[in-house]
Amino acid sequence: MFNIYSGRRRAVFGIAGAALLSLTLAACGEQEDGGGDAPGAGPTVSAGADSALAAKVPDAIKADGKIVVGTDSSYAPAEFLDPDGKTVIGFDVELFTAVAAKLGLRAEFVSANFGEIIEGVNSGKYEVGVSSFTINDERKAQTNMVSYYQVGTQWVTKKGNPAGVAIDNACGKKIAVQRDTVQVEDITARSKACTDAGKPAIVIEQFPGQDAATAAVVSGKDDAMLADYPVGAYAVTQAGGQLELLDKMYDAAPYGYVIAKDQTAFAEAVRDATKALIADGAYRTVLDKWQVGDGAITDPAINP
Repeated sequence: MFNIYSGRRRAVFGIAGAALLSLTLAACGEQEDGGGDAPGAGPTVSAGADSALAAKVPDAIKADGKIVVGTDSSYAPAEFLDPDGKTVIGFDVELFTAVAAKLGLRAEFVSANFGEIIEGVNSGKYEVGVSSFTINDERKAQTNMVSYYQVGTQWVTKKGNPAGVAIDNACGKKIAVQRDTVQVEDITARSKACTDAGKPAIVIEQFPGQDAATAAVVSGKDDAMLADYPVGAYAVTQAGGQLELLDKMYDAAPYGYVIAKDQTAFAEAVRDATKALIADGAYRTVLDKWQVGDGAITDPAINP
């Protein structure tokens, strides 16, 4: 199995994907059993403000009472659009909403292209980037990253794996992946290994959103896809028995909140608020609600 790097981005099911998948997938975020605690029902965890933590937030950030957050809302179950087409929901959204509340602020999520969020944080357009960003050396060189979760890459195929895809030998197969994610590097390296061994290259299809990549597998256009584990697992649950996970996730690495390089004090406040949520149980409540508790961490850090 390849161990190319210790990072990943992440993405599934934005509003564009809802139309694309309407004939093949269940509506995103909706659960048949209903109930206020079902994923997609919106934030349910309330975290009271901590005055000591709130005092650590720089005045320029807390002046308007909110934290403007850039997010790619096409990455269920982490961040995606509610069926209303405008409200961003997901476990990432609920976690950071609770972080902001600990700091005495509210989080305002703004949908953005994934590849433009870090630039937006550095330019001041957003105060934080929350979009399943894997922490890696390149990103740490540009920003401060506060770890809050850990996850690896997962492959997904059609039910029964009719194309006979193998993770370590996908030569000649058609594989879907979201553009600008670390999975692109992963599948590109695997394709090179194929051609170096005299085997056919992997046919790599890159899509602007993970929703489209998933649709390509559901339709049979592509043989498999790879994405972050929560995304792959969620796609399987939403696909009405049409998809299945292939083997186990690998190359686990931490996700991080993206904060401008010159905002170290703010990064420290976010880290400490995350620690407080872990200590009071709200952190675990959110992850368990979305059934992604396997990625929980206990020691948030800046640029780990």
